[in-house]
Amino acid sequence: MNQKRVLSGVQPTGALHIGNWLGAIRNWVDLQNDYETLVCVVDLHAITVPHDPTSLAKDTLSTAALYVACGMNPNTCSIFIQSHIKAHTELCWLLNCVTPLNWMERMIQFKEKALKQGDNVSIGLLDYPVLMAADILLYDSDFVPVGEDQKQHLELARDIAQQRINSRFGKGENEILKVPKPLIMSEGSKIMSLCDGKNKMSKSDPNENSRISLLDPPEIIKKKIKRAKTDAHMGLEFGNIERPEADNLLGIYSLVTGLGRDKASDECSAMGWGMFKPILTDAVINALEPIQKKYSDLIKDRCELNRILTEGEKRAQEISESTLKRVKDALGFLN
Repeated sequence: MNQKRVLSGVQPTGALHIGNWLGAIRNWVDLQNDYETLVCVVDLHAITVPHDPTSLAKDTLSTAALYVACGMNPNTCSIFIQSHIKAHTELCWLLNCVTPLNWMERMIQFKEKALKQGDNVSIGLLDYPVLMAADILLYDSDFVPVGEDQKQHLELARDIAQQRINSRFGKGENEILKVPKPLIMSEGSKIMSLCDGKNKMSKSDPNENSRISLLDPPEIIKKKIKRAKTDAHMGLEFGNIERPEADNLLGIYSLVTGLGRDKASDECSAMGWGMFKPILTDAVINALEPIQKKYSDLIKDRCELNRILTEGEKRAQEISESTLKRVKDALGFLN
């Protein structure tokens, strides 16, 4: 296959929200037409923080179904579960043994999450960027779609591949691990919280009103948007740093309607919040309706969902085993 390859994935921790869709999955749907696309449910990453074992498998299956419902075509891309491919953890260990500890200690997200967990912080939380590097490097990814907040993790993967594997164990010009490039998703790459336009929309936010889940029914969406934080100004606009909520909600409207930023801005420039919120509500509900319908049908058809994941796993196994063998041979393991 001559197509360039792209790898993406999200954690099955809680319900996917419109930030995941508009900021990431929607872009993956477009990429699958031009790239060989692999998307995984990164369930191993989900246990780096305290989690509910009774819901992990259910959330994993639900996330896979939502990939398809959002437009990922299993006949075009490969959809699989991270923990079903054992090479992820094996390559992670090999990379652990060549990655300096101080590289890990400087990772911003570790510092932020460690502060929240205190004495309960796990080695897995410190080490998960190496697992993420293994995820990326295992599939000879040419590009990795990332938002601004994930660029540091991709840079780590690139450094590990180039400085710790290829330059130390490679022979000649042949790469052991392909060094991937970032594919920065600009439009919609960061959807902010409905409660605070300065913070990213997150599944881990304890306030349910901060996000709209892809499976929220219309009456819940209406309540959440009605309660969304606003300001005292008339008219909506982009780019005013003193009006982050206006920028965020107008951005969501421009994406779910397909109007784009210019047309959405023109339409809403003189509109008050009382008029805008019902319009935004209807737009979000209408945009999510086909996703929810397709999800509902697929989640009931376990045989079809299993078939999709099995086919995706076959392709993932094929690529990952080849990469892992190259690394083990280069490091000197007995074949």
